[in-house]
Order: sequence, then structure tokens, then C-alpha cells
Amino acid sequence: MAGNRVDLTKFNIDAPRWDQSTFVGRLKTLLHITDPRTVVLSNARLDKAKDLVDRCRAGTLPPGTTEEQLLYAKKLYDSAFHPDSGERMNLIGRMSFQVPGGMAITGFMLQFYRTVPAVVFWQWVNQSFNALVNYTNRNAASPISAKEIINGITVTDENENKLGESRIAAVKGITQVVISRVTMAAPGMIILPIIMEKLEKYPFMQRIKFLHAPLQVTLVGCFLIFMVPAACSLFPQRCCMPTSKLDPELRDSIATKYGDKVKYVYFNKGL
Repeated sequence: MAGNRVDLTKFNIDAPRWDQSTFVGRLKTLLHITDPRTVVLSNARLDKAKDLVDRCRAGTLPPGTTEEQLLYAKKLYDSAFHPDSGERMNLIGRMSFQVPGGMAITGFMLQFYRTVPAVVFWQWVNQSFNALVNYTNRNAASPISAKEIINGITVTDENENKLGESRIAAVKGITQVVISRVTMAAPGMIILPIIMEKLEKYPFMQRIKFLHAPLQVTLVGCFLIFMVPAACSLFPQRCCMPTSKLDPELRDSIATKYGDKVKYVYFNKGL
């Protein structure tokens, strides 16, 4: 129970708090990971949370540590540190920065579209932002290369033992990430212009044209507050794939080494 001392013989800090096989369970998890309030915390505070998580894993928690403190530390850890490498991610590339970053960029893209230079500039800003987010949330278990599809991404068994690199797993992961990102941006890019077009017909909106940009940014933020975790929750971050559907050479290699013991492989698709 929150506020009570943690029983180290029973508490597993890495165990998901909610069922990751369901959309609702993943949504609750992603609401923690994408919480924009975490972006204002200092690196020192985040490192302190990581230290507490590491100490819990090692079974060396400070006396008096509560479950509430551990759960909050894990929330900060998941929002700021990469699940593969354990390294602190750059601020702008974190999914918790998607709401403030996305609302600003999308708002300006919707507001400044009447000239070619403005369109080109904000598209460049948007694509640069997306590229940084993609790099930050990539599968860090594989070396950086010109597209993961060429060399594949690392897949493991259920106990995190590395089995090899799979191009098919990379295609599956990238496809799911693309679907999530499109879903994330769609309401703001499609519904918001319709709303603004209706609002701008009212006389009071004509009198406050200087507030149109801030209003659009605010509305985009309202969409993203829900859409960022919802879109990321469409698919599990830790993907599962039957060994029978892997690349033939990797499938044969696994069969040679493990026989039919490994029926499924797992990999981090990124967010």
C-alpha cells in the first residue's frame, strides 16, 4: 500500500503496473511516460529517481523507502531514460515533450501557411523535430544505421537473451510507429482547421485576430494531451513475433541452436 514500507521480497519495480496486452493497460502506462510535467524536472532530480530504481533492482533500498516513492521514481525513470540503454534521453526527443513541442509546432504550421517560405520553414522544423524524436526513441539495442530495415533490429527471447537481428521485425516495428505517429497528429491537423474555419466567421473572432495563433496552439495541446498516450498505446512497446515469421536465416539459426524451445521473439519497437 502506498505510504507503507516496501517488502523487498515481493516488490518488482520492473513489473508493469497495468496489463500491457490491453489498450487500456498500455494507455495508463503511457499517460505516465508522456506526462508533460516531467519535462520541467532537473537532471539531478531524474538521476536521483534512476538511482532509486537501480537500488530497488539491486535490493539495497534506503531504510524507510515507500512504495509511493518507488512508483513515482519509476514514472520519472520511464519518462526520461531509454528502456534499452538506460541512458537519459535528450529533453526534446522524449515522449513527455511531445505535448509542448507538438502543440507549438503544429499550431504555427496551421497559423503560418499563407506563404511558401513560411510553409517550408515550419515543415523543416516539424521534420527535424520528428527525426530527433525517432532517433531518441529508437531500438537502442541495435547499432545506428541508414534505416533499421537494412540491417534489422535486435530480437531476444522472453528472458532478454539476444538471438540476432531481424529485418522483418524492423519492418513491423517501423510500420506500427508510423501508424501511431499519424494517428497522434491527425486530429489536430484535420479537425482543428475545421473548428477554426467555423470560429473565424464570428465577428468577435475578427476582432481578436492577434489571438488566433495562441488559440490554435492551445487547442492543439488539448488534442495532444490525450492523443500522444492514446496513439502510442495502439501497439505494445515490447513487440512479440512468432519465430516462424522471422527472416529465414535467423529462424534457421535459432532452430539450430535452440530447437523448438523458442517459439516467440521480442523486441523494442520504440515509441
